[in-house]
Amino acid sequence: MASYAVIETGGKQYRVEKGSTLLVDRLTAKEGDKVDLRPVAFRDKEMVLGEDLEKVKVEAKVAGHERGPKIRVFKYRAKKGYRKRAGHRSELTRLEITDVKMLARKPAATKTAAGSTAKKEEAADGS
Repeated sequence: MASYAVIETGGKQYRVEKGSTLLVDRLTAKEGDKVDLRPVAFRDKEMVLGEDLEKVKVEAKVAGHERGPKIRVFKYRAKKGYRKRAGHRSELTRLEITDVKMLARKPAATKTAAGSTAKKEEAADGS
């Protein structure tokens, strides 16, 4: 059984595997950029949920930016002369999933986060 992950982006959840492509709401990343996606669940040999998800890494490459199909909205009230026409096209981003894996340990904290916690500890000591 191949490993897969459930990721969240744009307030929606998607089931992804390595090599799959998906359309999501427009992301600010440029075409060709790598994007890290937030996992909600991961399945390899067993299901991974909760705090263990910090070890799961889901990477994707932005394949392109697209527009969805035109949606037409027409409001009409019979015998009242009321007609309203509106519509929209969704701005979308196509992602190619490059990697779905479980790391051996949690990724290291970023430099800025580590530095700010050290300052907080010094302030707590009263120095």
